[in-house]
Amino acid sequence: MVAELDHRPALTTVGGALHGGTLMALADTVGAAATFLNLPAGAGTTTLESKTNFFAAGKSGTVRAEATPLHRGRRTQVWQTRVTDEAGKLLSLTIQTQMVLTQ
Repeated sequence: MVAELDHRPALTTVGGALHGGTLMALADTVGAAATFLNLPAGAGTTTLESKTNFFAAGKSGTVRAEATPLHRGRRTQVWQTRVTDEAGKLLSLTIQTQMVLTQ
């Protein structure tokens, strides 16, 4: 699963870098969407755990989030999401666990 987000002032810190919460929210959304696409019919999902490491500031342009599965089980799915800038520089890395909700 891949998504992109354009840098804009509403998403930045006072210094103009993308806020860490922006990067985390992007990664969480992409991981949740990837999980949703891998669910059985009628199931839902919620984030159980999420950990993000920050490596660099996103100061302009478009950032790209790419989620890849580490585990796709019946009860949980674990996704790793790399957020990079236009030059491919790693801004953050998130690993999240999604619970599979069945009725």
